[in-house]
Amino acid sequence: MIEIDDLTDLVDPVVIAAFEGWNDAAESASQVIAHLMAVWDAKVVGAIDPEEFYDFQVNRPLVTTDENGHRQLIWPTTQIAVASPPNLERDIILVRGIEPNMRWRQFCAELLAACDDLGGELVVTLGALLADTPHTRPIPVTGTATEPELVDRLKIEQSTYEGPTGIVGVFQDACVRLDIPSVSYWAAVPHYVAQPPCPKATLALVGQIEDLLGASIPLGDLPEEARAWERGVDELAEEDEDIAEYIQALEETRDTTDLPEASGEAIAREFERYLKRSRGEEPE
Repeated sequence: MIEIDDLTDLVDPVVIAAFEGWNDAAESASQVIAHLMAVWDAKVVGAIDPEEFYDFQVNRPLVTTDENGHRQLIWPTTQIAVASPPNLERDIILVRGIEPNMRWRQFCAELLAACDDLGGELVVTLGALLADTPHTRPIPVTGTATEPELVDRLKIEQSTYEGPTGIVGVFQDACVRLDIPSVSYWAAVPHYVAQPPCPKATLALVGQIEDLLGASIPLGDLPEEARAWERGVDELAEEDEDIAEYIQALEETRDTTDLPEASGEAIAREFERYLKRSRGEEPE
């Protein structure tokens, strides 16, 4: 059982979770949680006992030195943090950790029990996968939701994926079984640049969180990091004719697929989000 530090009652909290590992191509999803923890000054209030869930020969503890020069061990685990964003009328519960090596159902049960103790009313999971998508186009984000009302309100492009799943899929299934409303967003990372980080995918997921919460999120250096990442991939592609031709083929396929819809709705939504952020307003 996760022990939670004493807290005052949270206001209509939303749970946002991501896990490093198989679900986290280029660390795009876990970096969203890291970004939110930083910009919202989140406080860690609890952590799962790693002894029950992790193989330390796979996820080894780290030896570090603290600010006083003392050596210490940091064990792999999953943490729960709480944030109170200034422009939101509700609190946020952030979950960030590593996909466990064993006892997945117990792992999910303990995390959800802790979130329930904190009053979590909606669970949002984030993931990222490698896909045949060009780095020069907007990062595709697909989603699933357990409630039809959420699908309609968020205009989710439902995923049709069938196949092996990771802890994100198991975590969302646990929400369904406990009748907890949940949403899952997945970013598609270009497979030819799989190494982390991928700030463009992280930024795309942050945009989905903004739409869900109906509030702007400070982006910090993410937009510039995303542009620098894209420029870097452009430079690498220029050095390899085969890669350049492959990217061009992906672009043509993507543009042909998007042409009937002209991606107008997505472009309009992003432009509206930009205008409201620049005016300090909250997106609808």
